[in-house]
Amino acid sequence: MGLTIAIVAGEASGDVLGAGLIERLRQEYPEASFVGIGGPQMLAVGFESWEPMERLSVMGLVEVLGRLPELLALRKRLIQRLLEAKPAIFIGIDSPDFNLPVAARLKAQSIKTAHYVSPSVWAWRPKRIQKIIESVDLMLTLFPFEAAFYKDYPISVAFVGHRLADLIPVDETPTDQAKRLFSLPGDSPVIALVPGSRSGELKRMGPLFFEAAAIMLRSQPNLHFVVPAANELREQEINQQLYHHPELIGKVIVKCGALQSMVTAADAVLIASGTATLETLLLKKPMVVSYRVATLTACMMKRLLLKPFISLPNLLAQRKLVPEILQNAATPKRLARYTLQQMTDTTNRQALKKAYKDIHLTLKRDADTQAAAAIIEVLGR
Repeated sequence: MGLTIAIVAGEASGDVLGAGLIERLRQEYPEASFVGIGGPQMLAVGFESWEPMERLSVMGLVEVLGRLPELLALRKRLIQRLLEAKPAIFIGIDSPDFNLPVAARLKAQSIKTAHYVSPSVWAWRPKRIQKIIESVDLMLTLFPFEAAFYKDYPISVAFVGHRLADLIPVDETPTDQAKRLFSLPGDSPVIALVPGSRSGELKRMGPLFFEAAAIMLRSQPNLHFVVPAANELREQEINQQLYHHPELIGKVIVKCGALQSMVTAADAVLIASGTATLETLLLKKPMVVSYRVATLTACMMKRLLLKPFISLPNLLAQRKLVPEILQNAATPKRLARYTLQQMTDTTNRQALKKAYKDIHLTLKRDADTQAAAAIIEVLGR
């Protein structure tokens, strides 16, 4: 009988990383069982998920409180089942507030542990580093500045790059080619609206983005908009919000699971801060990044924030590469103005493409193979 390898992914982005990691690990351990919590991409490569991944998808300090009893009960069930299964290793993918306590319990029982996607200790809440040291045998980082941060602490770290940088071509895909996929007029500008993959994000950001779209359309009547939905439920929620904007009828295409093709078809992107901003960078598109969280969450984060930026493009560039419009500053009028500027400024577009390409090449490292090799090394100790 083969090894049991436990993995917990709480987000769609983690599901992508988990699927690639499972495929590489299965080459080394063909008889291994992969169990825990994952999404459709992990399920497609033979993963056994004990709970629906959607239950872990929650963002924000205050927002978690409303679901805390449910999350604590889920974590208790998971830990008990993992202790019974005695996996060779537990790999938490992102979702650190959920996964690190699980890892700590398992490590205390001599089960090896790894964490894939560094918590943002380099940006805020630096005191978590001690908990990471106590919980994790190996940290797998997506970005080079994260690996550099951990070198000052007694924890094994491997910079593996990002799977998306391996999957997305370094050279830009022609916009016109992507527009034809959605029967969009080749001579009309297209803006992608990406208000987030979680229900809570969509409730906060969707109305802002669609009001901004209505303002942009009044300014440029030939505009078209594309809105990728993370899943069918998000697609329904998006369409419900669009119902309040009849002026956008015939100007907006909503499609499930089409983030990359829709961003490729766009001339500019208005996007909620998150992993999708990295995909937008890798697709070489100008963007405006926005975000809103509960007021108390924002106040707490502002006090603890160590970096001047929150978006991945700016963090990776270590400078202001794209506009960030956050919290109360994120008004529909301001979002519309900045997005139109990003769409029409050709000089900025060319500068962005060069900066984006440099970042892309840094992250293109065959992340699945790198991550699997680091895990195999830990298993061999």
